[in-house]
Amino acid sequence: MNGLDYTIVAIYLFGFLAMGYFFKNNKDSKDYFLGGRSMGWFPLSLSTMATQLSAISFVSAPAFVGLKMNGGMKWLSFEFAVPLAMLFIMIFIIPPLFRSGVVSIYEFVERRFDVSTRLILSVVFQISRALGTGVMVYTIAIILQAVLDIDFVYTILIISIITIIYSWQGGMKAVVWGDAIQMIILFVGLLTCLFYGWQLLNDHGGLANGFNPERLNVIDFNWGIGEGEEYGFWPMLIGGFFLYVSYYGCDQTQAQRMLSAKDEGTIRKLLLANGLLRFPVVLLYCTIGLIIGGLVTLAPDFLQEISSMTQKYFPEEFAQSGTKPDLMIPIFITKYLPHGFIGLLMVGILSAAMSSLSSTVNSLSAVSVEDFFNRGKKQLSQKRYMWISKLAVLFWGAVCMACSFLFGGSKSAVIEIINAIGSVFYGPVLVTFLLAIFSKKVNHIGMNVGILVGVLVNLIFSKTMQDIFNIDLGVEIFWIWLNFTGVVLTLIVAYLVSYVTTTKKVPVDNQDLKPKLSDFKQKEVYILVGFFVLILIFSALIPTIYGG
Repeated sequence: MNGLDYTIVAIYLFGFLAMGYFFKNNKDSKDYFLGGRSMGWFPLSLSTMATQLSAISFVSAPAFVGLKMNGGMKWLSFEFAVPLAMLFIMIFIIPPLFRSGVVSIYEFVERRFDVSTRLILSVVFQISRALGTGVMVYTIAIILQAVLDIDFVYTILIISIITIIYSWQGGMKAVVWGDAIQMIILFVGLLTCLFYGWQLLNDHGGLANGFNPERLNVIDFNWGIGEGEEYGFWPMLIGGFFLYVSYYGCDQTQAQRMLSAKDEGTIRKLLLANGLLRFPVVLLYCTIGLIIGGLVTLAPDFLQEISSMTQKYFPEEFAQSGTKPDLMIPIFITKYLPHGFIGLLMVGILSAAMSSLSSTVNSLSAVSVEDFFNRGKKQLSQKRYMWISKLAVLFWGAVCMACSFLFGGSKSAVIEIINAIGSVFYGPVLVTFLLAIFSKKVNHIGMNVGILVGVLVNLIFSKTMQDIFNIDLGVEIFWIWLNFTGVVLTLIVAYLVSYVTTTKKVPVDNQDLKPKLSDFKQKEVYILVGFFVLILIFSALIPTIYGG
């Protein structure tokens, strides 16, 4: 990077902080955490996508496709379940949550079960989201470390402190509009990488000479059980469905955006937009990974630089493979893009990371304040509420920074680590909300035990957790199945424990919450089903289209 690049980054960072200052006047909790319930579908849909398709995806998804051993275009299979999940959330999950008027979605659970259930779910969310966000902070540290040659500790501090200031100032409105802007900038950056990457690849012999044809295969009918059995069609469809329903519908970071919408029609539009737009964006990520991965193969000096950077910063973790895949994109940016564009790409990645971190910190703060300080009879004055909320932002910012060091040395692509962590918790969380809406037979004791058993068993069988704690159970289950096993285990245990325990029944009038026939006849339903079929057909044809 030269003076021009640093100037571009500095101007953007100043503008980013200025936007937080612009939105700093939040009157109450609905303003600070829900944007006054006045947000439209367009910024909310971009914000929702930006949280997941951000800096992590920019670095790690192309690395998986282009460089990771046993990687390739099969990453696209992760998108198969998205349209079906958006459809399910649209009909079954969000309407009752939106109508309830809650800030923390875990308050909705307390109304049906017990305060203990609310607190367990809140703690589960806070732990899982803090861990996942810590991985995201680490990803940004890799980029800054590779580009600026600044020690890992300082890169974490730089990005986190700026983000905490922004989050502390702006509240939900700043988060949403910041996400929308960063998604547009990031998309421009992706197109820039695609353009220069394609030109350079052609100069070195073209795509056909730069990759193993097996990397073009998207659909694989393995079952995800056993060594090397990953990204099979059925585990990605079934496990992915439960993952996305839980993530978009029952995770505070995503549901909080939907609760910020001005009406249910706005929510349907933003869910439709996410169901339709995620696949093209992820396809662009994967295509960039294929192109730049091909360039690595054809340009020995590119591969040598990745290896040198790996040995410089990660000599022990990658002693055998010699390369850390997540370094591919940042090194490509600094090695092959002209000055000015380097600054633009750094702006895109930094803004994506800062917006994702700020939205997470905002959600963690909302849950902390609502579930532990403003619950039941402990209602806070607006002045004290805002003071505690901003203190919570500082606290969770510091926690996320600390968590980033925990996973800094992992050998897996960071995007896989985040999804593996979330998959331990998503199933039990989803079951809790579904039973809160539709069941009268499960009591709070059964629900609490079900959540704890589901999470504990998933933790035991999570390969990521086994690697972290150096445990070998002799069984390898692809992490996306944990979303399904969590649902099944929690459901069974909740009903069994409820059956053998006696407790005061909580009357639930859920008849008006159940879907009606008219709910299934919405145009969004037909569009999402049709798009699901379309992406399956397109994915099956990718080896022909790209291998042409």
